[in-house]
Amino acid sequence: MGLANLRRALKRSQTEIGQILEVNQGSVAKIEKRGDMLVSSLRRYVEALGGELEMVACFGDRRVRIKRLADLVEPEQS
Repeated sequence: MGLANLRRALKRSQTEIGQILEVNQGSVAKIEKRGDMLVSSLRRYVEALGGELEMVACFGDRRVRIKRLADLVEPEQS
């Protein structure tokens, strides 16, 4: 489901979401049309709808829930 359809299914307007995100309605429309965006932007949008973004990596029949992207970065070794 696309972001605009998700928002409509939750009976929220672009103006309402814009107020929560502190952007105008036009900016929300642009967010909803993006084909590629930062995970942090998607997370903020989903949270503005009242949800929580979950990321799952699928490896055949194995599913791994990713909680924080920072956990995926290995620390630099000196």
